[in-house]
Amino acid sequence: MRRGIRPVVGCRIEGVRRGRCRCKPIEVTPSVPALRRRVLGRRISSVGRIGKRVAVHLDDAQTIVFEPRMTGLVLLADPPDAAYLRLGLELSGGVAEQLWYWDRRGLGSVRLFHDHELPLRFGPDRLGPDALACSADELRRQFGTSRQEVKTALLDQRRLAGIGNLYASELLNVARIDPRRRCDRLDARQWRRLHAAMIAVLGEAIAAEGSTLSDGTYRNALNRNGGYQNHHRVYDRAGQKCRTCRRGIVRRIVQAQRSTFFCPVCQRPPR
Repeated sequence: MRRGIRPVVGCRIEGVRRGRCRCKPIEVTPSVPALRRRVLGRRISSVGRIGKRVAVHLDDAQTIVFEPRMTGLVLLADPPDAAYLRLGLELSGGVAEQLWYWDRRGLGSVRLFHDHELPLRFGPDRLGPDALACSADELRRQFGTSRQEVKTALLDQRRLAGIGNLYASELLNVARIDPRRRCDRLDARQWRRLHAAMIAVLGEAIAAEGSTLSDGTYRNALNRNGGYQNHHRVYDRAGQKCRTCRRGIVRRIVQAQRSTFFCPVCQRPPR
């Protein structure tokens, strides 16, 4: 998402409008009229990322933070369905003419912060190190003494920012680690494997612009399918052959009310 909306950099915000969505309203903080007063006329200086959030930095030390959660999209092009448009920025003076936030289930949010507020909201006591910037040693320090199952633990954004449910299944498969294994029972070699798999899988997924599943919810910034779903090794492939070992049949289990997919052959727990 961050890479997809980079054309907004340098644009001036000419308008802010709420979409005509009749579904559950999303959190917009401050209110849309107050947001409009604070950002009109400002230029977008850069686009960043805070864990699984997109951060649009303005030229007056303010930042608009989009948190898509499970079904939100940040778009430059027309959305999948106009009925779920939540908020739009009208732009001028650059490549992009608009920036939309779209959310089918209304789980996400749009919030405006002064830059000095960002460390208070998203500092190390609120959000773990970024998954793409975390070292193998730091990864082990964050989780190594936990008695949680490793798949569930990896989703805790307070310990590690940026890993979602789909990618947790994928990277554990690449690392050949049973998702039910307790963190405190992984050895140093397994943590190194897990770290290498994390960097590789997230890098591949970003290059492919994410995963569009059968429900079609996720789209890139230009309202096109992502491509990483074509490379899934285990996720959403229950009953099919594992693409890592080519021998096991992928199983689906539920951990902490979330689906987990793994291969019972190449992710076999130690005896």
